[in-house]
Amino acid sequence: MKRWIERLLALAFLSILLYQAWLFAHVWYWVDHNPDSTAFMAARLVEMRKTNPDAHIVHQWVPYNRISNNLKRALVAAEDAKFLDHEGFDWEGIQKAYEKDLKKGRIVAGGSTISQQLAKNLFLSGKRSPWRKGEESIITVMIEHTMSKRRILELYLNSIEWGNGIFGAEAAAKHYYGIDAANLSAFQAARLAAMVPNPRYYDAHRNAGWLSKKTGILLGRMNSAQIP
Repeated sequence: MKRWIERLLALAFLSILLYQAWLFAHVWYWVDHNPDSTAFMAARLVEMRKTNPDAHIVHQWVPYNRISNNLKRALVAAEDAKFLDHEGFDWEGIQKAYEKDLKKGRIVAGGSTISQQLAKNLFLSGKRSPWRKGEESIITVMIEHTMSKRRILELYLNSIEWGNGIFGAEAAAKHYYGIDAANLSAFQAARLAAMVPNPRYYDAHRNAGWLSKKTGILLGRMNSAQIP
């Protein structure tokens, strides 16, 4: 029995190592190749087709230099003001989020950086669990030590959700404004960035008061946001 337990533990450890190697191979490949889809897109498509079998994802990849700097600044201001300074984790932000969650008695703040969000979008489901958070952290380290900040932001801009089945900056710009991502104004960019925490809700409630308030806040922060 002891021998079988040891073999099972060894097999489990080997499986974990192989899975991490598989993840790292994908991260390395995406340093200079663009993903056609992500785990989060696939999960959302499955969810959408439960109510609409004909549902599809709207997504069009665009390179970094064809995305408005307004949108880059707005997203950094909204999601990760220390993006260029940290190595994947904003420990001060995590501490503040923890204290806020503790005070409310539930999870109300995430504290996730752009790199952490990218790790989740590329590989993981949207479900919260200690295992998922741990795996997200490992992938974040892989991303930060393999990719430049410019590449991380490029992947992020092309993979985040911006509405019901709407993914990436180009699809979002066309969906909401009928223009290319390269032509987004400061106001349009700030509004899109304000939608990121709850994009499907704001897609259906575009005149929500908090959306307008957050847009104004981001417009005031954008000029000081540093981007790669």
